[in-house]
Amino acid sequence: MVSARPKDLVDHYWVRPTLIAWVVIAAWFLHDRWAQMHFLSLPDTDDNMRLMQVRALLNGQGWYDLRQYRMNPPGGFNMHWSRIVDLPIAGMILLFRPFCGPAWAERLACGIAPLLPLSIAMLGLAATVRRLVSPVAWPLAIMFLLCCTATMLMFMPERIDHHGWQLAMLSLTVAGLSDPKGARGGLIVGLASAVSLTIGLEMLPFCAGAGAIIALRWVWDRAEAPRMSAYALCLAGGCALGYAGFASYANSVLRCDALTPVWLSVMIVAGALLFLLARLSPQNRTLRLVLAVAAGLAIVAGFALVFPQCLGRPEQVSPELARNWLANVREAKPIYQHPLRTAIPVVTLPIIGVIGACVATWQARRQSSFVGWMTVLLFTTMAALLLLWQARAGPGAQMLAVPGAVALGWILFPHLLGSRWMAVRVVGTVAAFLLVSGLFAGYVIQYLPIARPSARVTTVMRAGGSCNTNSALRPLDRYPATTIFTFVDLGPRLITLTHHDAVAGPYHRNGDAILDVQHAFTRSPAEFRAIAKRHGATLLLVCPNMAESTQYRSRHPGGFYDQLAHGKVPAWLEQLPLPAKSPLRLWRISY
Repeated sequence: MVSARPKDLVDHYWVRPTLIAWVVIAAWFLHDRWAQMHFLSLPDTDDNMRLMQVRALLNGQGWYDLRQYRMNPPGGFNMHWSRIVDLPIAGMILLFRPFCGPAWAERLACGIAPLLPLSIAMLGLAATVRRLVSPVAWPLAIMFLLCCTATMLMFMPERIDHHGWQLAMLSLTVAGLSDPKGARGGLIVGLASAVSLTIGLEMLPFCAGAGAIIALRWVWDRAEAPRMSAYALCLAGGCALGYAGFASYANSVLRCDALTPVWLSVMIVAGALLFLLARLSPQNRTLRLVLAVAAGLAIVAGFALVFPQCLGRPEQVSPELARNWLANVREAKPIYQHPLRTAIPVVTLPIIGVIGACVATWQARRQSSFVGWMTVLLFTTMAALLLLWQARAGPGAQMLAVPGAVALGWILFPHLLGSRWMAVRVVGTVAAFLLVSGLFAGYVIQYLPIARPSARVTTVMRAGGSCNTNSALRPLDRYPATTIFTFVDLGPRLITLTHHDAVAGPYHRNGDAILDVQHAFTRSPAEFRAIAKRHGATLLLVCPNMAESTQYRSRHPGGFYDQLAHGKVPAWLEQLPLPAKSPLRLWRISY
């Protein structure tokens, strides 16, 4: 009996080793982030609000009721999310509760849940490079994925918001686009897009790009009709099922920021038109192009005529809120408006990925993988260009750069490892890996005198980190539960760690409450008191030097918060004791 060669094992048995690699990687991250898990150090406001949404579900709140009633009580805070991401977190909490109690059940669930979509992302990228680069290239894809710094942050323990799951769907999308089996590939892309859109609209540009690429493949080759048919049916049907199963009561109206009847109708119409075109599939390529363009124009024109309210910002906020808040959200700004120390490490790998995809596409121009590589090149280039629109495209752009980076590595590494010189084999291979993976940018930028953080920025970052900790916020529970008036960015963390309620959080559907907080801190003390009374707040909590507070002081000198920061405390505020060295300041408001 002849035993299988190692190469054959890597070739044919790749799913199980990939999942084993995921288990090892997940175990390492859990070990590395154990302290954050222990203190429930949820890194973002959205992560805290996600946990509050899960807690509400487990406490009996309705499946379709996604209001957060501990924010802006008694009416609550309207959220535009879905329950999809809540399910694995809630399931693990219920699983762990009998063994370790409610508190540790939450900690373990919040640590493990973000790592689940990482397994899907690894499988999707591994499948893509097996088809396009080499059947044995998938380990390199996993290694390069771990080098995607912006991407991997979305899979870290405690990062329980929806971004990791959407990235996982994006990985399946590129795998489906490169799948040589048309119907299977279309099915995967359609379902992945539907799940992503049901979770949220952040990946809408990627989903639209994937649909356009499938249509272009059909225009070029009518044999791609089965791929487009399967995609169209799965996109339309998947979005319909997603809406029926996960859309909240608040998403049943014609809003533009989630899978509401607006986008549901767009996806159903788009799916119907693409399915019809696939069924017709005229022989003439020019006619197919005309039909595809006509279908696209019909969708755009219908959207503009039927839903004109969605032609502007999908958040549909007031001009004042857009100017004072949304325009200052860092991830919504183009990458070139970010400091170079932040921008360069993010854009390096997408650029390398585009170059690698170009090289691989040229090399495959006479091979069966040409169409697959052209598809990846278009998708990777689109993702990189999206960085010029919003920096939040960074994690997706980095992940989609992996196939192109693997292609470059597959060209360079064999030459270096086959050198007769040991220095070339060792040093050259390491240098090439750092170059192709984009890791060199993060190392180099540390030693360049480019946009180093100022002392003021360092102070702001330190304040934001210290005020969100357990040790800072838990002592607030010594006071009876009430509504606390505090910064918008501190609200979600406050309600997660204490028994108190908050007035506002950074969520656009609750723009009136956000503006109330902004007005209260920037206008006169009398106006602050009136606004706080209207919201039923009896305590005032501030974090000196937190980023939000610096905005109030710099833009509105002489306003209530600026006066408070200078020690001008109204007589109707009574300062309450907190532990020594607490970064917070607490007052009781009397009326």
